[in-house]
Amino acid sequence: MFLLLLPGLLLPAVAVAADAAEKVAPAESRTGSSEIGYTAAEGAPAPGHADETAKKDHPLDPIVVTATRTEKSIVDVPAATSVVTREDIESRNIQKVDEAMNLVPGLFDKRAKGLDTTGRVTLRGLPDQKRTLVLLDGQPLNNGYTGHVDWNSINPEDVQQIEVARGPFSSLYGGNAMGGVVNIITRMPEKREFTVKGGYGSDNYWSTYGSYGDKLFDRLRLLASFGYKSSDGYPSGLVVKKPSGSGGTPARGAVPTTDTYGNPAFIIGDTGDNSWWTQSGGLKLSYDVCEEAKVFFSYRNNQYGYGYDNPNSYLTNAMGDTIWSGPVNFRGNTLSFTEGSFLSGGGGILQNLYNGGLETRLFGDSVLKLSGGLIDMPTNWYVTPSSSTATRSGGPGTISETPTRAYHADAQLSIPVLEKHMLIVGTAFRHDEANNQEHALTDWTDTGSKADLTYEAKGADNIFSFYSQAEIALFRDVTLYAGLRGDYWETFDGMADQVGVAGYPQYYDSKGEFSVNPKGSVVYKPLDGTTFRASVGTAFRPPNVYELYRTWVTSYGTVYQGNPKLDPESSFSWDIGVEQKIGQSTVLKLTYFNNTIDDFIYFRTVTPTLLVQTNAGKAETDGFELEAETRPWECLKLFTSFTYTHSEMLDNPANPLTEGKQLPGVPRYMFSAGGEVKYRRLSFTAIGRYVSKQYSSDQNLDTVSGVYGSYDAYFVGEFAARYKLTDWATIDFAVNNIFDNNYYSYYKAPGRQFFGGVTARF
Repeated sequence: MFLLLLPGLLLPAVAVAADAAEKVAPAESRTGSSEIGYTAAEGAPAPGHADETAKKDHPLDPIVVTATRTEKSIVDVPAATSVVTREDIESRNIQKVDEAMNLVPGLFDKRAKGLDTTGRVTLRGLPDQKRTLVLLDGQPLNNGYTGHVDWNSINPEDVQQIEVARGPFSSLYGGNAMGGVVNIITRMPEKREFTVKGGYGSDNYWSTYGSYGDKLFDRLRLLASFGYKSSDGYPSGLVVKKPSGSGGTPARGAVPTTDTYGNPAFIIGDTGDNSWWTQSGGLKLSYDVCEEAKVFFSYRNNQYGYGYDNPNSYLTNAMGDTIWSGPVNFRGNTLSFTEGSFLSGGGGILQNLYNGGLETRLFGDSVLKLSGGLIDMPTNWYVTPSSSTATRSGGPGTISETPTRAYHADAQLSIPVLEKHMLIVGTAFRHDEANNQEHALTDWTDTGSKADLTYEAKGADNIFSFYSQAEIALFRDVTLYAGLRGDYWETFDGMADQVGVAGYPQYYDSKGEFSVNPKGSVVYKPLDGTTFRASVGTAFRPPNVYELYRTWVTSYGTVYQGNPKLDPESSFSWDIGVEQKIGQSTVLKLTYFNNTIDDFIYFRTVTPTLLVQTNAGKAETDGFELEAETRPWECLKLFTSFTYTHSEMLDNPANPLTEGKQLPGVPRYMFSAGGEVKYRRLSFTAIGRYVSKQYSSDQNLDTVSGVYGSYDAYFVGEFAARYKLTDWATIDFAVNNIFDNNYYSYYKAPGRQFFGGVTARF
């Protein structure tokens, strides 16, 4: 009913605004020609005349689609938006898609160790990937279990541009967009092309890629691609033990350290080189049915696996023999451990992404878009050797497997109103399901030795949504965006079973909640080159299956416990910003933002080894984002960004000691600066990035840096060079972490790394 009423509520406002607009502005269409235009994101309507004028005035302004789902110059969109282009990705020799965004203000790209599954992209201090919506060509990538994204599933070479729209101010997106939206737009060739690429780097890193693109029969466009990467890795996992008890065999070789709380500890070894491999293949099709309609489809398959080479014990006895089990006595400190303390198991992921849809022009310039897809992860597993009885050659362990699926569908109608305005209405649906099972392994080195079920947790949820957004040209230089979104969430089929434990299995009641969230923005352009923006809105994010039902234990004995009693989060957000162009070569952007989150879901630290998913009373993040870019000469580009984020737990009856503390996982300061030089066939890019310390403890007790498990402040330098050998061949050379800075992002971060490669395009 709300969906039916909403156009009726908004159209009168549009009509009133039209009268005012017609008196001060000529009749310029925002909807473009009568043909459906092919855009960067499949299915977005073609740009209008007003946006074409903006492009002529400022030819360097990129065209974006994420904030409004229609093509607009970046200076006209209501959200603070940044764009990473294909040229940016190639000039920096990006190997991982999330890495391409680590210069964007307000965005934190957290990676614990090289190319792995720990990558998280967050916006404006709202921690964890589940609060930032990630799209691939407009379709969701956040999985149906944790809300995380498999960043290895996308080849950087496939990407045309990445749009980052900060803030929850568009009614077109749901709860995962509490911090904002990242839209990865893949390329679609206009003519036949072949690309072959290969490279080699530190830690025996190999990278290969190939693609074929074409336009056939003037109707069918396609891109098929495949990429493979692998590395022997490095010893990212350290074995750290605290002294306890007395006695033991005299030993040497331990390295004194502390834990993150400052308690004495010793590094006694590492878990071996953390090797990995990943492959990703995809097919993208777009077919013009007629001038008024087209269909599109894409499929992407990703596989990822990791493991560990032989572990290392640093301890030796008086004879020089390696010690693999304790207790030992090192300088008067007794350290207890087993051979299993040095072991880490492997894991892997298999993911299939299906997306498809139809776009057709209806009455007048109205456009209907239907889309849907599936995120299917039939394989998601990891092995944990028994820390007490496993050995390097075998012994017991456990295997954890979590297949998950997420179905999504969307129907959207874009209706031009009185030539100057736009009304978008739509409805969406999403279904998530996940089932985690843990089985005993008789031999942790053999995943085929699966024995009895020891633990199970599963659940599902549905989200039914409607949305409406009106774009109203109040005056020539003022545009208003007003939106409303309604979401009904329900969770069901929740259960947990700790096999053999009294009181299990437990089955949880279904529950649901309905939320309506208004949003609004205004864009004011008083002068050519000057844009003011202001936005305000609320958002809603329900707990996912992982937060509700999953409990698990790390190899170090730390318990992370789910909570089926969690309530959804809600937020109130606003921002205000200005963008100023100076001539044709310089742009400055400054934005202040504020987010207040009620019923904030986080891991409450009960003890150092027990963390429980909990609703806090209220949390806040606020700060400012500064971005600048200039091109003093045609051959030189300079750029910088700075983000200050104040995050605080305002009210938390579950743990009052956290009140006034910084939110876990949120750095206070981020800064980057760099430049790119192009001279004939040669180009250089140099960048420096700084990220301040983060806490993992909700009471901010983990104050010690430079130790295993800490989240340190760090500064890293990057350098990349490209030389165009011929019109079709390019060679690349890059160095990451130039100064070989030693820091931890829980795991030991990579040191200085080199890469060289060659690309051929035909």
